[in-house]
Amino acid sequence: ARREPWSLREGDFSKARKRLDPKPLSIERTKGSEILFGIAPCALALSQSRRDLFRLFLKQSSGSRRLVTSEFVLQATARGVPVHHVKRRELDALCRGRVHQGVCLEATPLRFKSLEEAEKPNLGDGENPNRQLIWLVLEQIQDPMNLGAVLRSAYFLGVDRVVTSQRNSCPLTPTVSKASSGAMEVFDIYSTDDLRSFLKAKTAEGWEVVGTVSKPEDVENVPVISCLEFRWNKPVIIVIGSEGDGLSLETQLLCHRMLAIPPGRALHPGIESLNVSVATGILLHSICSQKLRHSD
Repeated sequence: ARREPWSLREGDFSKARKRLDPKPLSIERTKGSEILFGIAPCALALSQSRRDLFRLFLKQSSGSRRLVTSEFVLQATARGVPVHHVKRRELDALCRGRVHQGVCLEATPLRFKSLEEAEKPNLGDGENPNRQLIWLVLEQIQDPMNLGAVLRSAYFLGVDRVVTSQRNSCPLTPTVSKASSGAMEVFDIYSTDDLRSFLKAKTAEGWEVVGTVSKPEDVENVPVISCLEFRWNKPVIIVIGSEGDGLSLETQLLCHRMLAIPPGRALHPGIESLNVSVATGILLHSICSQKLRHSD
């Protein structure tokens, strides 16, 4: 009998491969845990004592990645955390396809601290009433990538405290930790359910409350100045508004001044503002650099 030549139709090979490839191992999560992902968040979470840690998952690797893997194994062993070497597909499934860099860590979530804890003097931090302090307040920042980027800048530039409003604000998720490059793992973040009362109380204590705005013409009854002209010689709170709407009118009216970033050219309609995390980084650098000069 004559045999017809066998040929692969389009799509046959991929279908056959899917049938042969085993499905990713299903890993049951510990109740109440979450999955951190990425080298910096996982390494910093392991180095701190702020979370309960359950399991470390590492991609099966060879070559140059072995050094990174061995360092994680040493860290985990020191903390008594079991280590599991798994395939990339298992890691992809654990963190739902996000960029894990070959590392995932199962741990309890981080929570915001209460403002009562923030008010307690930290004797080990060297803080005193005469020191220039800068606190960053975030009103309804909802995007985890923005929140993480803001936390990274705040930590790097020397902000003393970050406080968020509880209402309509992003929680401290693994995505926030990854976007912060792990700064969330070492930097306490506080929260309040009454932002206006908090700002009024700090004003009564002698702090200056400074808001931020992208369009100065939209602000009424509060002086607006360029961030390049801002000078400060007492504790200051910088208030950043939400991605879409900026600061609420009620919060604006509690500010002593509003800061704007001057653009470098005439701007086309529709691209007249900066991403909130980029704007925050620019403002904080302008303000915190004064703090550094005064401490010299």
